[in-house]
Amino acid sequence: MATRSQAKLAEIRRILGEGPDLHVLDLDEAGVAPDPVEDDLEPHDTFEENALSKARHFHALTGLPTVADDSGLEVDALAGAPGVRSKRFAPDPGLSGKAMDEANNRHLLRLLEATPEEERGARYVCTAVLVREGGEPLVCRGEVEGRIRGEPRGSGGFGYDPLFLVPELGKCFAEVTMDEKNRMSHRGRAFRALARALAGEG
Repeated sequence: MATRSQAKLAEIRRILGEGPDLHVLDLDEAGVAPDPVEDDLEPHDTFEENALSKARHFHALTGLPTVADDSGLEVDALAGAPGVRSKRFAPDPGLSGKAMDEANNRHLLRLLEATPEEERGARYVCTAVLVREGGEPLVCRGEVEGRIRGEPRGSGGFGYDPLFLVPELGKCFAEVTMDEKNRMSHRGRAFRALARALAGEG
């Protein structure tokens, strides 16, 4: 799994349901040391292109079937931003992890300050791509519609989860359990579609 995010990795492992027939290797287990070149693997304007770029890069390094995803938040009032720039949306350089998430959330709320909450429609998008030897890339996409709240709520999840209200749940993703989130989330939908596609091949 081509990610350095332990939070994302934990979600994906839970969605796919690791067991005797499946183990999702992280990059450390696959023997891939961190490299600054990884910061430049997502230069594209679509989630699909960025996920494919990452999957091809790490597949070339390991020779193993490699899954990468690119995901982000699209806000209607911001013409689809932050989109593929979701991870590094805030103009605060040098941040990572939770500090970066909090900076991104603050920046998003500043941009939406004059926008009524009922006009803050948004969606989370995830594209998962599998690259392997001798086959075409397998591409699956998942989306979930929601709305951006005026202030963060909850302590779970990561990224924009404290602001992303899911109408069907009546809660933000940061307020629900991981299993509840995975049942509804963009990442859950994309990776379950990937798992079904692979099962269909068998």
